[in-house]
Amino acid sequence: MHVRVLLRPALAVLLVGSLMGVLAVPLLLAPGITLGRLVDRANAQPTTPVDRPLTGNTRVLAADGSLIAQFYEHDRTLVTSVQIAPVVKQALIDIEDSRFYQHGALDPKGIARAVVTDLRSGGNAQGGSTLTQQLVKQTLVQNATTPEQQQAAVADSLARKLVEARYATELQGEFTKDEILTRYLNTVYFGAGAYGLESAAQTYFSTDAAHLTLAQAATLAGLVQNPSALNPIDHPQAAQERRDQVLTRMHDLGHISAQDLVATTAQPVTVRPGGTANGCAGAALGGFFCDYLQDHLTGTLGLTPDQLRNGGLTIRTTLRPDLQRAGDQAVVATLPMDSSLAAIYTVVEPGTGAVLAMSDNRRFGCTGTGCTSVDLNVAAAAGAGSTYKLFTAASAMEQGYTMDFTQTTSNPYYSRVFEQNGGRVGAPYSVENATDHYPATLDMAEALVRSSNTYFVALEDSLGSVAGPVRTAQQLGLSSLTDDLAHQFTSAELGSFTLGPIATSPLALATAYATVFSGGTRCDPTPVIAILTPDGTPLTGPDGTPVDTGTHCTPGVLPAGIADTLTQVLRGDVESSIGTATRAAVPGHQIAGKTGTTQDHHSVAFVGSTPQYTASVMVENPDTAQDVGGYGGDKGAQIWHDAMQPILTDEPVRAFPPADPAHLGRLADRSGGTCTAQVGDLQIPCS
Repeated sequence: MHVRVLLRPALAVLLVGSLMGVLAVPLLLAPGITLGRLVDRANAQPTTPVDRPLTGNTRVLAADGSLIAQFYEHDRTLVTSVQIAPVVKQALIDIEDSRFYQHGALDPKGIARAVVTDLRSGGNAQGGSTLTQQLVKQTLVQNATTPEQQQAAVADSLARKLVEARYATELQGEFTKDEILTRYLNTVYFGAGAYGLESAAQTYFSTDAAHLTLAQAATLAGLVQNPSALNPIDHPQAAQERRDQVLTRMHDLGHISAQDLVATTAQPVTVRPGGTANGCAGAALGGFFCDYLQDHLTGTLGLTPDQLRNGGLTIRTTLRPDLQRAGDQAVVATLPMDSSLAAIYTVVEPGTGAVLAMSDNRRFGCTGTGCTSVDLNVAAAAGAGSTYKLFTAASAMEQGYTMDFTQTTSNPYYSRVFEQNGGRVGAPYSVENATDHYPATLDMAEALVRSSNTYFVALEDSLGSVAGPVRTAQQLGLSSLTDDLAHQFTSAELGSFTLGPIATSPLALATAYATVFSGGTRCDPTPVIAILTPDGTPLTGPDGTPVDTGTHCTPGVLPAGIADTLTQVLRGDVESSIGTATRAAVPGHQIAGKTGTTQDHHSVAFVGSTPQYTASVMVENPDTAQDVGGYGGDKGAQIWHDAMQPILTDEPVRAFPPADPAHLGRLADRSGGTCTAQVGDLQIPCS
């Protein structure tokens, strides 16, 4: 527990008195400079506690604990004493405070020299600061939030020296010398945006604090005197001269040999610029996921941008690096980064809502070819086509229809209910199938697997309204179908709903399908597992309770029997020869899915799932209408296969729950003592 100790007037008097005693020349006080005025100045300084725990960068970790991104205002990575090369500590002490281990918080000799100079000149304090006092100054400068505090922290005056002395004395009583030195090295600014030794080591030499060489240590130790003028990247000659001063001082104090001095000063300053990327544009992996995470943290969970930049948090996420890398490779294998078409791959975990990967054939947060600052995995930019037929089928089943519901439709088919431009009066809405090879007569199972447009508009006719399918899509979690959009389709009775013309978020599409593939449990998508403070405890909100990073799932938004039956039927889209997504098949694994293609092929989609992964693929030009070429079963299914095949190959086969015979209707076959149903040439289980 850290206690803020404020300097009372009596203590200030004692402190000033002790300084004056060091001088033993009280008559040298300049006109108008009195002991009382010095006390007043000291007590008027900021009261920010300088002993509060340091915070480093906010670190974003993947599910396996690997670092994927950092957020910060000041680039600082905290290290312990044992993570600092001893040569750095020695170099810094030798050049800045060679008597560090002999004196207390204050060095009487240095203070005497500084105060004599100050009093003779009328108030400009000079030198005399110990490392502990420098630590105080750095802390006050970095914590200053007002111009007045900033000015007070750097004022070249005796009053500022008294403040430093006051706080330095407090620190000396609370921390050991090694703790003060470590805290100093974690605090001090080294220039080029690097705060603390670890960040400086990365910024200038692309190494860490534990592996700094003698030459590098001397360069950094000299740099703290003037981080701008002695920057070894911008001013190598000045940096070398200062480095050699440090090395000479180390030799004079007996801490390096003459041989080391000669050999090291003979070397030019050599830098290898590195540094720590700030934010999602510099994420090591999953830039689009990082952007979604950031919005989730500040939007859904209510964190402030300041908490992200300055809180030193550890954010454990749901990102699976293996799934992310496989997805990254798959999207560019089908569409290169310089393509005008965006390939968008999004994975969620059914039953939890955990977002596992977000891949695009783009780089996030940059400019130029192959770059975008729009999170395409979240944005609703294009339609998802016939993937919406699932919502119509689910709604029909909720209203009592079974998979054996059979219809005969013409091609083109003219709606009996919906008008071409909406409503129920006027020229009928007409629709055609993708080819002329669709059977005229189909049951719901085969129509879903073959993706018959005419069957599903006729099914909407039987339902009498698009309201049911629209409501089902929303209850399954299709969040990009906003209430305003839903009202437009239901109020105007637009029969095109089942063909998915609505701009759809890839994440929302994967989430809605995951509800079906999880047995009817809808889960809000989430990218975060835990948010920890620097001391390892869960972050709390304004009310003192931990920030809610748990899963938010609602079982039974779709009856399990309907969900499991739809899932088993949709296996036919991938695993049977009549399916539209056979390219997605991974031999030996159960995969359910559905393809989609919008009018004029302006976008294509495929959503596929195993029991453990649900992933959507959308291909579109997010900037303008463009024929993307082919159908959802082409680029969409191929990307899904290429991304999932290496993952599934290393995992055991898992099976979906069997279909419910009550929802299969006459398709259920109980002959032979087991319940099965035929979907194309795929036999699915039922119970």
